[in-house]
Amino acid sequence: MAVLGVGGVFIKCEDPQASKAWYKDVLGLEPNQHGGFDFLHTASSDAFGPGGRTIFAHFDKDVEYFGPSEKSFMINLMVDDLDAMLVRLADKGVPLANEPETYDYGKFAWVMDPNGIKVELWQPLADPTA
Repeated sequence: MAVLGVGGVFIKCEDPQASKAWYKDVLGLEPNQHGGFDFLHTASSDAFGPGGRTIFAHFDKDVEYFGPSEKSFMINLMVDDLDAMLVRLADKGVPLANEPETYDYGKFAWVMDPNGIKVELWQPLADPTA
């Protein structure tokens, strides 16, 4: 018996339809037949090899990394081209929550969704050990 990965992220919000519309319009996600958004595990693996992985991590309750959100969680969405996503965000008039950053394990940018949830956009490296 083994846990294979995250099977979903489910969020309560005041206006689910408006939230879904924001994710579709701003980030370009296409809803599935049930109104959620699917991410096939093979898509990230094909794009980034072993770098295309889901991270499940706990942070200290006083961490400021999730700011300016006051939520106790943050969503990390993997993107295949962060530079193109930054152009899309600018075209949509969506401000960044922090300046983009690059590390040896990928490139990052952050936005706030309509529910006050910080969304981390991550373009991983194909080889996380490089």
